[in-house]
Amino acid sequence: MISIFYKEVHAFLSSLIGYIVVAVFLISVGIFMWVFSDTSVLEYRFATMDQLFSIGPLVFLFLIPAITMRTFAEEKNKGTIEFLFTKPLKTSEIIIGKYLANVMLVAFSLIPTLVYYFSVYQLGSPKGNLDTGAIIGSYIGLFFLGASFVAIGMFASVITNNQIVAFIAGAFFCFFFHWAFMYVSKLPVFMSKLDLVIQKIGINYHYSSISKGIIDSRDILYFLSLIFIFLLLTYTQLERKK
Repeated sequence: MISIFYKEVHAFLSSLIGYIVVAVFLISVGIFMWVFSDTSVLEYRFATMDQLFSIGPLVFLFLIPAITMRTFAEEKNKGTIEFLFTKPLKTSEIIIGKYLANVMLVAFSLIPTLVYYFSVYQLGSPKGNLDTGAIIGSYIGLFFLGASFVAIGMFASVITNNQIVAFIAGAFFCFFFHWAFMYVSKLPVFMSKLDLVIQKIGINYHYSSISKGIIDSRDILYFLSLIFIFLLLTYTQLERKK
């Protein structure tokens, strides 16, 4: 598992992939936080980082499937997946090693955004007038959301040999599990408490809950369960091909 992890991390850092991912995330979020007048921090009357945590899931929707599309699709397309199976590694170790490497890249993309935090901190009136608890909760929520998208993207990569198809499928699955349940719950056919039950199936409900600064064990358990389910589906699909 560790060897797979180091191999994937080295592949990211020795190419432009890792750096492009971090740069694209920072630039995309930075444009919304500082450039566009409708969402710019400079146009607000109070210090906030809501723009980062609002646009973050949308950027991850395209960025993470672009990272994970090569995880297994490229291996199968080049025929190196068979070579990987000959190694003294369990299927679960291969999956976890690749998963942790992809999650680390997501974490790397979040760390530089602390610059935005310190900038907004200095702009507060008085200085430091920020809801730090909510920001910490939002960071935790965004990390778990990214980790969930990685698991979903890896599953999309294992079901096809084509990286473009893996990207499209990954983006669709991420969109579906994040936003679809919220929109479905608003249909007139769902009334009473049923709409809330449907919302809780989706990622957005739990992400929004954590972003308020309230770290609920039920939300953490949801993300861990979602990650486990998609890694298990990836394991099942990989075992079938094996």
